[in-house]
Amino acid sequence: MKALRAIGQRFLGFFGRERREQEFNDELASHVEMQTDDNVRAGMSPEEARRQAILKLGGLEHTRQAYRERGSLPFLESLEQDLRFAARQFTKNRAFAVTALVVLSLGIGATSAIFAFVDAALIRPLPYRDPNRLVFVTEKTNQIPKANLSYQDYEDWKSKNEVLSRFDVWTGSGILLNGPSGPEAVNGVEATPGIFRTLGVEPALGRDFQDGEDDPKAAPVVILTYKAWQKRFGGRPDIIGQTLRTSEKVYTVIGVLPASFQFAPRGNAELWMPLQHTQGCMARRSCHGLVGVGRLKDGVSVETALANFSAIARQLEIAYPDSNRGQLAYVSSLSEQIVGDVRPLLLLLLAGAALLLVIACVNVSSLLLVRFESRRREVAVRRAMGASHWRLIRQFLTEGVLLVTAACVAGLALAQLAIQMLVRLPSKEMLEAMPSMQGLRVNLHVAGFAFAIGAMAACIFAVAPSIRLPLADGIRNELAEGGRSGSSTLWRKFASNLVVLELATAVILLASAGLLGKSFYKLLHVDLGFAPDHLAMVDVVIPESVAPKPPDQSALAKRVVERVGSVLGVELGSVTSVAPVNYNGNTTWIRLPGKPYNGEHNEVLQREVSSNYFKMLRAQLASGRYFEETDDLNRPLVAMINEALARKYFPGEDPLGKQIGDTTLSPKSMVQVVGVVKDMREGPLDAEIWPAIYYPITQNTDTFFTVMARTSQREEGIIAALEKAVRAEDPRIGTFNERTMQQTIETSPTAYVHRAAAWLVGGFASLALLLGVVGLYGVIAYSVSQRTREIGVRMALGAQRSSVYSMVLKEAGWLTVAGVATGLAGAVGAATMMRSLLFQVRAWDVTTLLGVAVLLATAALVASYLPARRAASVNPVEALRAE
Repeated sequence: MKALRAIGQRFLGFFGRERREQEFNDELASHVEMQTDDNVRAGMSPEEARRQAILKLGGLEHTRQAYRERGSLPFLESLEQDLRFAARQFTKNRAFAVTALVVLSLGIGATSAIFAFVDAALIRPLPYRDPNRLVFVTEKTNQIPKANLSYQDYEDWKSKNEVLSRFDVWTGSGILLNGPSGPEAVNGVEATPGIFRTLGVEPALGRDFQDGEDDPKAAPVVILTYKAWQKRFGGRPDIIGQTLRTSEKVYTVIGVLPASFQFAPRGNAELWMPLQHTQGCMARRSCHGLVGVGRLKDGVSVETALANFSAIARQLEIAYPDSNRGQLAYVSSLSEQIVGDVRPLLLLLLAGAALLLVIACVNVSSLLLVRFESRRREVAVRRAMGASHWRLIRQFLTEGVLLVTAACVAGLALAQLAIQMLVRLPSKEMLEAMPSMQGLRVNLHVAGFAFAIGAMAACIFAVAPSIRLPLADGIRNELAEGGRSGSSTLWRKFASNLVVLELATAVILLASAGLLGKSFYKLLHVDLGFAPDHLAMVDVVIPESVAPKPPDQSALAKRVVERVGSVLGVELGSVTSVAPVNYNGNTTWIRLPGKPYNGEHNEVLQREVSSNYFKMLRAQLASGRYFEETDDLNRPLVAMINEALARKYFPGEDPLGKQIGDTTLSPKSMVQVVGVVKDMREGPLDAEIWPAIYYPITQNTDTFFTVMARTSQREEGIIAALEKAVRAEDPRIGTFNERTMQQTIETSPTAYVHRAAAWLVGGFASLALLLGVVGLYGVIAYSVSQRTREIGVRMALGAQRSSVYSMVLKEAGWLTVAGVATGLAGAVGAATMMRSLLFQVRAWDVTTLLGVAVLLATAALVASYLPARRAASVNPVEALRAE
């Protein structure tokens, strides 16, 4: 009770502070006067008597401070005083406050923005039950690191493995929904019925798939994603039992997935359907189109699972040498599969951002030390008047907290802006494949992270000036000499070395950004093997009811090409099964009659194209002829190949007239090579050009293809007319993914990686340059403040301003040269390490390195000029008088 009463008295005393202060000051003055009278009567002079009276009390300010801490809540009272004093200090020194705030805000903002991505991609667990037990399971070959499974292989893997408690497969699928404006292509997933039980996900509404619903004779059912439920049905609570009509089937809705559900491998899917595995391609072991996801048994590691599946793959290779030769197992954690490609990049960026933050904090600490030089006498006077060492440290801590709080608020605003800019870098399709990045913003995790690093920064800012606080024995020297000591020289040397490191870091980041930017430019201007300008495209899906048989599909494709060619502004139209610069997929195995064959899989790209396809692309014919309209099902089967296939499989031969077939050389697969086209980039811009074989679409039909048109005007203006022309052939045809070739190139995953790397490293480089320049300014300014007396003596003895300029700039020059030289060496090493991100650019690109050196030297010269000018403006009389 006594303790509570004392706290209450102190709390109430806080609000009666002014009255108490006056009463105590009156009492203290009376006590000093009485002690002074006693000293005078003892024979002292009045001045000495008063001085001894004050000393006996331990100092007036010290006595007042002790009384305040006994009579009220000292924390609240001193906090109010410190905050008001700190605010006055920052208002009085606006240039310092703004500089420190900008530097610190940039460091906190950059680090918080990158942390937001790290938090979303790496820290938050996948939205599944026990996500650490989920694994990604598929096959691989010597050419394809992650290939697909066949359904027959999946069945064998499921029955023979000893490491998974559950195992299911899925594949991407697209269906045509009947809508008021015609058929609409919608992305979906076909999966074995147990996939949601494997993932550990339960529908928010309705029920899960049941065993047997993947039977072709079973009634078609579908589960909606939460997004599709809201978008297509307005979130109707009676959705269960409603129907979805497609061009071929009527699906019954049996469930709705939770809003939190994400499936990154198929992030844009709206519908989930049972996999119909007994029809078409799925019935062949050589048809690979599935990907597996499994749940590990307790105590089983990913490595053990990989070993088990590898053994099964070897058994299948022996049992089925024709279809499974070289088909190996690939197993990894599901989280690694989803974020594995971005984890190193994100961690690297977070480390870079953290480095920038450390540099920013050190720079602000340097600025605080420079500012402290102008406050040394103030601090010494306060110390002499009785302020405790801890009391002064608390004042610096308050100033640091005030600065950091403002910087955190500004940094979080910058982080939100940076996040919005960064999420615009990937295309819509890529963003849909990264659901964890959707809706990314500054949240409580990010804000907490920002204020946590802000708290550490505030402690650093309190310690920095505190190390220069005079001890009791040094107060007289501070008042008499201004506090010059060996510690200032030591700090100058330490700060100089730090600036060299900062400048070297800036050079490394600037050079890396320059190399990445140059690489990105070359990537966008790489030789594609065709003319990418004025090309418009739209993907087409033909329902089975429109063209049920190959001849019908061939005739329809021909009519579509004719309609597209008649559109105003179109020079030439064509179709292809896969558009260029797309991906190295849709492959086939070939075999050459008369050449040695040991069952190996000669995997090449397979494309079906119309007769005018290469003319439309303006691709160059190396030899032979193009396809002709007469190359139909009534004529001998023909094919064209690219130069890469000719070099690999017909070295030193003329491939024209040669035969190519499947692995069994079945008569229906044999085609004759009638033409060789120069290499085109079918896959990623930076990927190796694969061997490719082209078939006329009139002999090898498909129900899915891309319509392409070369235009005589802006291709963006033709896309709508292109889609309209396709629909005019038959309103039941589905169209989607309208785009231009330039958009395809600029938004491709390869371009995104290079663009993102260039932008992000460029942003860090800009910040590093700014911080390095600020750090150099701080060191030179501190050096000038420490050498004011020396400069005054020099000028008093006749030194010219030019010599002062030379002295200051020489010091800055040596630091800059050391930083640039160190940085250039590090830049070559860094570029060598990131050579996988460089495209047709050498790590020691001279023009880039020279440009970076010139840029940094210029910025350093500007930063050094300001303190040099201040030094040259020193009045020698005032400098010596101040000393």
